[in-house]
Amino acid sequence: MDIDRIAASCQPYLLSLFRFVTGLLLFQFGVAKLLKFPPIEIFADVTPLSLWGVAGMLELVLGGLLMLGLLTRYAAFILSGEMAFAYFIEHLPHGFFPLVNDGSLAILFCFACLYLAAAGSGPLGLDALRQARMA
Repeated sequence: MDIDRIAASCQPYLLSLFRFVTGLLLFQFGVAKLLKFPPIEIFADVTPLSLWGVAGMLELVLGGLLMLGLLTRYAAFILSGEMAFAYFIEHLPHGFFPLVNDGSLAILFCFACLYLAAAGSGPLGLDALRQARMA
């Protein structure tokens, strides 16, 4: 068995799965912040026009676009910037090290979205359908 050949054949589909899961995880933060589900104490006082509320709107809408694989590069690029902003505004003031300032997730989302902005949606998404129709 040639593991490299097998892995290479799975890569495009794993990219689509990675995009979907990343979008779903970001989408859940938007739902929790704006729709208060599930009820989480830290998001209880978030209002739509607050900084956290705007972040929730971005996560809800753009996370949804990532799940669909629609406008993936744009959505991922904006979300990558949002996560970088979140890290520097919310986490870094609490300490330099991500383990101390609880910023590991923001860093991971930032670079996951940056990767998706470069790699695109993969074959299982609406972007791929749109490209197929245009060809």
